[in-house]
Amino acid sequence: MNVTIYHNPRCSKSRKTLELLLDKGVEPIIVEYLVNPPDAQTLKSILKKLDISPRDFMRDKEACYGELGLADPKLTADDLIEAMVANPILIERPIVIAGAQAVIGRPPENIDSLPLD
Repeated sequence: MNVTIYHNPRCSKSRKTLELLLDKGVEPIIVEYLVNPPDAQTLKSILKKLDISPRDFMRDKEACYGELGLADPKLTADDLIEAMVANPILIERPIVIAGAQAVIGRPPENIDSLPLD
């Protein structure tokens, strides 16, 4: 099974999650999402696999979250996805996808719920 990690090498949780995958013998496809951000369709697919809303997928402590007024409850899911496409720093990390399932690696041990074999 293909396993993909949306990874930020500067993030300790992301590095630890990648390390856990490698320790399990999994050679994931590594997507450095700040360099190669996912498009809106990809984000929608990830959100569906995570079974969460775009708002729950955003890093609300990032400066641009406030600067862009993203806390506004009137914003639609598409508005929030568009903001993440334009500002990938807003995307929660790391995300690990295995088949039809995905988890956010916070904590990194969340990957234990994925079918990794």
